[in-house]
Amino acid sequence: MARIAYILLCHKDPDAIIAQAEQLTAAGDCMSIHFDARADAVVFQRIQDALKDNPNVTFAGKRIKCGWGEWSLVQATLYALQAAVHAFPRATHFYMLSGDCMAIKTAEYTHLFLAEQDMDIVECHDFFESNWIKTGMKEDRLIYRHFFNERTQSWPFYTSYELQKRFGLTREVPADIQVMIGSQWWCLRRRTIEMILDFLRKRPDVKRFFSTTWIPDETFFQTLVRHLVPKEEIDNRTPTFLMFSDYGMPVTFYNDHYDMLLGQDYLFARKISPEAHELKERLGRLYATKGVDFPISNEGRNLYSFLTGRGRVGRRHGQRFWEASNTLGSERELFVVVCKKWHVAKRLVDQIASETDVPCVEYLFNEDDTQLPDLGGIETTLLKRSRHRRAVVRMLFECFESDALVLCVDPANLDIIKDFCADQAKTHVLEIECQYSDDYLIGHARRVGLAGVDSPADTVAPLVPTLRNALAYESELIRNAALDEYTRLRETNSRAENEAAVARFLRVSKEKAQAIMQLDYLFAD
Repeated sequence: MARIAYILLCHKDPDAIIAQAEQLTAAGDCMSIHFDARADAVVFQRIQDALKDNPNVTFAGKRIKCGWGEWSLVQATLYALQAAVHAFPRATHFYMLSGDCMAIKTAEYTHLFLAEQDMDIVECHDFFESNWIKTGMKEDRLIYRHFFNERTQSWPFYTSYELQKRFGLTREVPADIQVMIGSQWWCLRRRTIEMILDFLRKRPDVKRFFSTTWIPDETFFQTLVRHLVPKEEIDNRTPTFLMFSDYGMPVTFYNDHYDMLLGQDYLFARKISPEAHELKERLGRLYATKGVDFPISNEGRNLYSFLTGRGRVGRRHGQRFWEASNTLGSERELFVVVCKKWHVAKRLVDQIASETDVPCVEYLFNEDDTQLPDLGGIETTLLKRSRHRRAVVRMLFECFESDALVLCVDPANLDIIKDFCADQAKTHVLEIECQYSDDYLIGHARRVGLAGVDSPADTVAPLVPTLRNALAYESELIRNAALDEYTRLRETNSRAENEAAVARFLRVSKEKAQAIMQLDYLFAD
């Protein structure tokens, strides 16, 4: 009979992690947990204390900071696998999970299923020949080196990428490796895991290659399994049921999806909504139940496609899902940086991104070329972003898999600031009050079309006091809006005063605020 060691990568919600570990180990299975090092050590200690007496739970030997698209996710998985191989010598299978996955079959069904087929269940398609990657870069994931996080360090990520392209700094894929790609959710047999760990000890060059590819959790294990295991011993699919909308966003499951989930030919499902308490309780009880019959219908994807399409029948401009998303979510925090000097705000959020794990997005409602992930087309124009601004920001939260997000907004967009402050999410506003020289205001007049490059100085000069008053009035409107969470950072303040403002705004320690505010040229023109 199969015995599973679950490999859990997680970064938040300790109560859910504890419950997940207790439910899955109650039927005799095991779990190895890697808890992101970015998370509070106190929270991790709480998880350890709650599970310390459970002999079927172990923890990765080392905690590291993980980021989407980075090698760190693969390295964290390897740390958890190594701990599981050592701690659970009787485990026959190793199943990759995240904190929002839940079993949709019983342990009895799962054990029998794995024992009978004796195969590795992992999606692995040829990287170059398949159409698994729908949008964005493909070959460039591999042939260029990616050292930065695309979501939290977008400027260095794309600058490094463009420089490598410009100077032709490509590299070769290891000659004896056929790169494969597929879902990062898999279930592998013990002998496969042991072969992978042994292979990595012998071939550090392969590990070194993948460590600077982009999104390696979609290629690393998939490639090694196909390299080490005969094709006929691989069930080329994911054992975890997940769906994506036609805009590329993961579909979330709620309380009324219980019967549909049980009818799918999968062992787990992702993503279960944090608010689906009834669904979580029912699935949690299900895993340890005996004698349950599961008629497999597999209608989930077709049913979802039918219903989403049906919702637009008879409408010239049918309502997309983003038009129905009227709230960001009460569990989320939005940090809005308001500044007329865009370069000052960008410097600050670049520091925030480098010193914290909070994703940052620059002036997405003001600049066409703001770096944004693929959101299914809604991000392509300023008009679309502004028309569906709550939906765009909600999708950014989901895409970044974060409950916190930093945005830059121009002070002229008071309606946007008020709109976010009226949402259920907790919105914090930091206004950066700058000094404006006459030269800056003249340049501003030209940038906004009030004056041309060749306009005579005596024509432009009278605009300066008017513009100065207009900018002061924008700032006054923001202060008079009676925003609940408003903080001001001033160019004329001392560094200590501004550090205190950043600490209040971001809810971070004094030391973290000092690290963020260490730039001497923050306000420089």
